[in-house]
Amino acid sequence: MEKKISIELAGRTLTIETGRLAKQASGSVLVTYGQSVVLVTATAAREARANVDFLPLTVEYQERFYAVGRIPGSFFRREIGRPSEKETLSSRFIDRPLRPLFAPGYQNETQVIATVLSADQENDPDLMAMLGASAALTVSHIPFLGPIAGVRVGMIDGQYVLNPTREQRKNSRLDLIVAGSAKAVVMVEGGADSLSEEEVMGGIFFAHESLQPLLAVQEELRAAVGRPKMEVKAPEVDEALRARVQELAAGEMAAVISTVDKQQRYEAVAVLEDKVVAALEAEMAGQAPDEAAAKLKEAKGLLHDLKKKMMRERIVREKTRIDNRRLDEVRPITNEVAVLPRVHGSALFTRGETQVLVSATLGSGEDEQRIESLSGMSFKPFMLHYNFPPYCVGEVRFLRGPSRRDIGHGALAERAVRAMLPDSESFPYTIRVVSEVLESNGSSSMATVCGASLSLMDAGVPMRKAVSGIAMGLIKEGEDVAILTDILGDEDHLGDMDFKVAGTEDGITALQMDIKLEGVSQEIMGQALAQARAGRLHILEKMKEAIAAPRTDVPAHAPKLFSITINPDKIRDLIGPGGKMIKSITADYGVKIDVTDDGKVKIFAPSGEVAEQVKEVILGLTAEAEVGKIYTGIVQKVMDFGAFVQILPGTDGLVHISELENHRVNKVTDVLNEGDEVRVKVLEIDSRGKIRLSRKALLQEEGQS
Repeated sequence: MEKKISIELAGRTLTIETGRLAKQASGSVLVTYGQSVVLVTATAAREARANVDFLPLTVEYQERFYAVGRIPGSFFRREIGRPSEKETLSSRFIDRPLRPLFAPGYQNETQVIATVLSADQENDPDLMAMLGASAALTVSHIPFLGPIAGVRVGMIDGQYVLNPTREQRKNSRLDLIVAGSAKAVVMVEGGADSLSEEEVMGGIFFAHESLQPLLAVQEELRAAVGRPKMEVKAPEVDEALRARVQELAAGEMAAVISTVDKQQRYEAVAVLEDKVVAALEAEMAGQAPDEAAAKLKEAKGLLHDLKKKMMRERIVREKTRIDNRRLDEVRPITNEVAVLPRVHGSALFTRGETQVLVSATLGSGEDEQRIESLSGMSFKPFMLHYNFPPYCVGEVRFLRGPSRRDIGHGALAERAVRAMLPDSESFPYTIRVVSEVLESNGSSSMATVCGASLSLMDAGVPMRKAVSGIAMGLIKEGEDVAILTDILGDEDHLGDMDFKVAGTEDGITALQMDIKLEGVSQEIMGQALAQARAGRLHILEKMKEAIAAPRTDVPAHAPKLFSITINPDKIRDLIGPGGKMIKSITADYGVKIDVTDDGKVKIFAPSGEVAEQVKEVILGLTAEAEVGKIYTGIVQKVMDFGAFVQILPGTDGLVHISELENHRVNKVTDVLNEGDEVRVKVLEIDSRGKIRLSRKALLQEEGQS
């Protein structure tokens, strides 16, 4: 059955329709906003996946170049198999608010695919894909407990703007993606230009109010064409087994969850699990092997539940954390800079059992990342890459390319730091920052923010302000609430909210929040933001102990980059025929030269001295004639009426026969011949750029008859 619903959102028409396309999927919708169109499908396997204790959900967001009337630039002229960074990040922020909203016990393989069919370059299709994913699941038979919806919020001239266009976003101090249900905000992702906590929180709740019509549309769609939801048998718990596990483990578990060292704690949990399993095996000696194996597997899950329950109660009731810190206390911090001798900038940031080694590398315009996307070809002068090797958590696994998590954490840290970088005019380097996570026990992404800021200052990058980041947690049991500063990995897993906040001493530059509860009040969120600010400022003070301000210059072993501007009409003189001139300069001086169409020339040299020499050469090649200035030139051509003299590379002027001498000249060749060197003065440059020269004027000035 076909159904189409349209509403007005932020001054534009948004339409959701179902029943016309992709009808064999479990659920499918077509979302249109302006002239952007996204098809989203949701499909589920018939049977539950065996032997899994998680939801096997995959979300794929994919952009098609035909959506903007372009052919891909890859060798095969088709979209390459590996998702772009934009596609990966969009897939992640669609997945995160959906994942907690499936019926307990549902373990069927489920896939959501969002395909961008048309993009108008004004209305970003990523949030349309989030809306479509929720709507497709809502009308399907899949036991989804939504709907949810997402909107983008900007701030222009102090006013919140709903779903700003790409053009509007250029002038916005806020760029937040907020997802929510009818009752609560469930996810926040975005950045800000050092805005206050109050301004950011205002944007979050403005977004939550603004997305309500999108939820109503989905409910209307469900009522009209929604399929009955499949029945899911909620997992049954053997209460007798639960009681026995608690009897066997509770006493020792209290000591286990008080073990401060992460690896020792994990080892203690494993030892306790082995002890409980051994005791239960002995008690089940007479049972059938399959039945006993199922009971032991359930017992391990119950043991995990017991650990989680006891940890949460200890934090909420006793206000005591796993490592005995106060709720608002940051773990011990140590910082070092210049730890790698040949790296342009480096920092080792350690906070408790989380440690990152971060390097900063300076490059030229040739090193910018080239990105082909629906909006066309673009170049990225700042990159932050995050690597999470298995040894950082004491594990063994195959090394592969960056995971979705690696890309997401890197993008969050990049957003946090990018806001404080100098503009390209004052610091025209390409910058790459790489974070190697050496140890991880809670928020390596926020440690990366701190390490990146330190390494950039060590490299002499004139950052506007230092940036730090902190991860907050929340545990809520009934009316009891505990907000945790600088959470550990276990506190992240057992908590109800993961809230990462990065910024300067003045305000927030990036944040990411995932909420597992049905609702977090504005009061609780405000308290979390205030507590995060205190923690962030504490970390900034610790960072100052290593380096308080950017170094005044880039390191001696770093390349030097200078920038000059020439007349765009002179670019051809710098390049030379077939690139001969610029190739000669780069070979002779060992430099890189980047020239843009607007006449900006960047000289990337091994030293400042070499850069100055190259600058003089370029200025000589591209200099323009000035009225009244004297030049020494070479006669290029002799005519009956005068001689053409080259006074600058590619620049000729005419010395009329009447301007050769103080007396009458019968023939030009009586004074000048081709190839002669002659000093001349510029008398005039007309509107067409033609230059009139005089030798006579110089003779008169010098008193020659």
